[in-house]
Amino acid sequence: MKNITDIRGTFQLHNGVEMPYLGLGVYLADNDKEVINAVQWALDAGYRHIDTASVYKNEEGVGLAIQNSSIAREDIFVVSKVWNADQGYDTTIKAFEDSLDRLQLDYLDLYLVHWPVQGKYTDTWKALEELYNKKRIRAIGVSNFLQHHLEDLMSHTNIVPMVNQMEFHPHLVQQDLIDFCDQHNIIYEAWSPMMQGKIFELSILDDIAKKYNKTVAQIVLRWNLQKGVVTIPKSVKKKRIISNAGLFDFELAKEDIAYIDGLDKNQRIGPDPDHINF
Repeated sequence: MKNITDIRGTFQLHNGVEMPYLGLGVYLADNDKEVINAVQWALDAGYRHIDTASVYKNEEGVGLAIQNSSIAREDIFVVSKVWNADQGYDTTIKAFEDSLDRLQLDYLDLYLVHWPVQGKYTDTWKALEELYNKKRIRAIGVSNFLQHHLEDLMSHTNIVPMVNQMEFHPHLVQQDLIDFCDQHNIIYEAWSPMMQGKIFELSILDDIAKKYNKTVAQIVLRWNLQKGVVTIPKSVKKKRIISNAGLFDFELAKEDIAYIDGLDKNQRIGPDPDHINF
């Protein structure tokens, strides 16, 4: 069981870098005041981890919010991802530089391969290794990699991914994949922890929420953390961003974690990594 303390708490990656276990996701946030406000509200609320991607087309706004913040750059864990169309060695290097330019940053804390594009993700990873070795990135990882993708990648490259960001919520637990990542010291991270809002239709969680006097969102996010999963709930609403951080004055009992685990249906909201149309 990993130690959960407060909003500034971290999980340690296998290279020693500390990754805040609660972050703000900015998928679908417009690249204007919407994303700037969301990031500023999150930083003001104590978040220290911001997750974007080139395909979100809001890196400029994220960068502006970070520059305008009173929080020191080195205290903010900034993540971006190389998109599928940019995969391959040389194109990944360029995509990384373009992301840095848009963010107006000198380095990234974490850079991820967004999807396992067959025939390209190994060369993409080698580019990430090069950037990591040159200290342009503090940590490197992948997103949407199933076990067979990870095994293939690790058999052809030098550095084991530090993070695997996956769709993760009560209807898609993938415990075997979590266990595999744990065995290889790969931190598991959730995207879409709220099932793109569908979590609020699960009245089955209402009783647990009442038991702890918490919202369903807070119950699910606390479940993420207690399972050792980094979580990055997306919101552009100030009230929700603040509420999503209300996770540190309660602890779920083991039987409640087991109950939520038992809701697993192996049901995806997003694309299947084995069948996405790249």
